[in-house]
Amino acid sequence: MRLDLLFTSKEPDVISQDKVRLAAVGDLHFTESSGGQLRSFFAQAADDADILLLCGDLTDYGTPAEAHLLAQELDAVRIPIAAVLGNHDFESGQQADVQRILTDAGVRVLDGDACEIHGIGIAGVKGFAGGFGRRALGPWGEHVIKQFVDEAIREALKLEHALAKLRTSQRIAMLHYSPIEGTVQGEPMEIFAFLGTSRLEDPLIRYPVTAVFHGHAHRGTLEGKTVNGTPVYNVAKPLLQRTFPDRPGYRIVEIPKAEHVDL
Repeated sequence: MRLDLLFTSKEPDVISQDKVRLAAVGDLHFTESSGGQLRSFFAQAADDADILLLCGDLTDYGTPAEAHLLAQELDAVRIPIAAVLGNHDFESGQQADVQRILTDAGVRVLDGDACEIHGIGIAGVKGFAGGFGRRALGPWGEHVIKQFVDEAIREALKLEHALAKLRTSQRIAMLHYSPIEGTVQGEPMEIFAFLGTSRLEDPLIRYPVTAVFHGHAHRGTLEGKTVNGTPVYNVAKPLLQRTFPDRPGYRIVEIPKAEHVDL
């Protein structure tokens, strides 16, 4: 299925009968000194889209103070917002507070959960690292290596459970870490294993989706595909801004409006 990919839109605020516009961005890295810097950015995204997707690293150090300030910036958004957390949002060990603050501000923060917005089913999870394909790290050797791999497996299982809950004909997946190697190309090869894992791709094969969005790879590649042909979009804000300096630092994807399906 072809997805019409846009960057700006002057279409009316009402949702059309046959499509839903998604504005996707990750890696905001909002700090306590960022106040006022993203309000117009979010307002423009809300004008251009029907749903805003935030793909992790919403804060820089994962503090409640950063989350509170980001929530104030998001007050300008008058469209539904779905989000997943990223590794930076875990930095201070206060990720539960970050999630609560954003949830109280009306953001649907997904962590192995699913929701439906404007007929589009959305499954979200942070994901984890571990590498891709035959180079993926295996659970062998030291206990700490097994723990590392177990975390990747747990995140993949959370994604699978979220996808299994969806009952719409159009479904998308949101992550922070990449499920494929294709969209981390451009980063130093030495850190590929820390940018995502193909274990996250397995649930996307068992439960096919219309599109996948992730961040994390600031110097990666804009687009790739899973082995079954699903488009994967790297929407890390630094990558979008560097690649398209004359356009807003989010990506607009239009997908057909979904219908409920009985499974």
